[in-house]
Amino acid sequence: MTHYDRFYIDGAWVEPAERRMLEVIDPSTEEAFAAIAIGSAADADRACRAARAAFPGFAGTSREERLALLERIVAIYQRRYQDFAVAISREMGAPMGLATRAQAAMAVAHFTAAIEALRDYPFEETLGGTRVFHEPIGVCALITPWNWPGNQIACKVAPALATGCTMVLKPSEIAPIDALLFAEVLHEAGVPPGVFNLVNGDGPGVGSALAVHPEVDMVSFTGSTRAGILVAKSAADTVKRVCQELGGKSANILLDDVDFATAVPRDVRNCFSNSGQSCNAPSRMLVPVGRMAEVARLAREAVATVQVGDPRNESTTMGPVVSRTQYERIQRLIQAGIDEGAELVCGGTGRPDGLDRGYYVKPTVFANVDNGMTIAREEIFGPVLSIIPYRDEADAIRIANDTVYGLSGYVSSADLGRARRVARALRTGMVHLNGAPNDIAAPFGGYRQSGNGREWGAHGFHDFLETKAVMGYEPE
Repeated sequence: MTHYDRFYIDGAWVEPAERRMLEVIDPSTEEAFAAIAIGSAADADRACRAARAAFPGFAGTSREERLALLERIVAIYQRRYQDFAVAISREMGAPMGLATRAQAAMAVAHFTAAIEALRDYPFEETLGGTRVFHEPIGVCALITPWNWPGNQIACKVAPALATGCTMVLKPSEIAPIDALLFAEVLHEAGVPPGVFNLVNGDGPGVGSALAVHPEVDMVSFTGSTRAGILVAKSAADTVKRVCQELGGKSANILLDDVDFATAVPRDVRNCFSNSGQSCNAPSRMLVPVGRMAEVARLAREAVATVQVGDPRNESTTMGPVVSRTQYERIQRLIQAGIDEGAELVCGGTGRPDGLDRGYYVKPTVFANVDNGMTIAREEIFGPVLSIIPYRDEADAIRIANDTVYGLSGYVSSADLGRARRVARALRTGMVHLNGAPNDIAAPFGGYRQSGNGREWGAHGFHDFLETKAVMGYEPE
């Protein structure tokens, strides 16, 4: 078992203030494969002070210097690409195919998008006689989750570096190994000391210390809505900016003119990708009431093609969920669906046949779900699909918007104009039409309890910048 007993602070690997270790569990075996040091407020303070000291120098670097730095990071990451895929698969259970094609790939995508955005990003503009400057906000605390660990690290670190900010990263203690590899990449790329710092730890010990720290100017947090609320409250006393990408319960509206034989299997696969552990998963499928039986059958047939098993097996399409805590929560919610009278189409409680250890969940589909049921209200964060009937287009929109969340939405129709019209009526930060994939250059984020601010591409720069207006700058 490998021990990672140091943090990356001020350009060096340093001992923690006190030695406390936490095992990192392989969710496919329920056994520890690594151990990491767990930090404290003292470690967070040391990292924040290093970031503050480094800020003036890094904020003063040129666009060309930061472009060169980002390009070096991409080149070094590409050389170590397979190390990241293996680490992510091991720490959070993604099948190797998904870890290689998507999980590890997203870091390259975000840095590449940041490079493209930085080339001509307007850091200055003129309004009459006033010059408006967009300047780096300062020291940023980056708190990232376990479900897409490399993706979330990259979509925060890349814009922070691109805009001239310094930072302290606290990755999830559940899936921390890829973050340690990432620190090695940044060190080799020549990120100046203090610009990037990493302290492992949990929310109460390190996350809260970062949120309250007076040297932190901005917190970028991705995780549950519950944890995001705690971060915002902790940050309030110092009036720092808090940007949040939180939970979701995304509605997927299949309009009555869609090709159900194509759309249903596609969207079942999408919902169950990453074992359902994606905040934007289309976990509520809305279908015409008269097509419920047909859709349930198509969903059952689609689930039959899902291969649940060891992430290292090439035939596996769905691995375990990340932890015992997640497994037990998902089991409780599946049971709630059964108890509240939803029709269990397939799946249910317990492990899939033939898997007696590991946090494996049966791919589960419920039909005839009422939008007031627990499984339609709460973010399950597992491979559980709720199929909800609607009467007409207006009813579908009403049901879709009847949620505290507003991260993403999905609309499918044979008539693109109709799909566009329905998309405009959804109260969500993103909408996918007819199975369209994510766009790495488009803003990623949501309404209401799904968070605030936006990530990805040029839009991801905004939250890392302050705006300064200098009046009388231009001659009249």
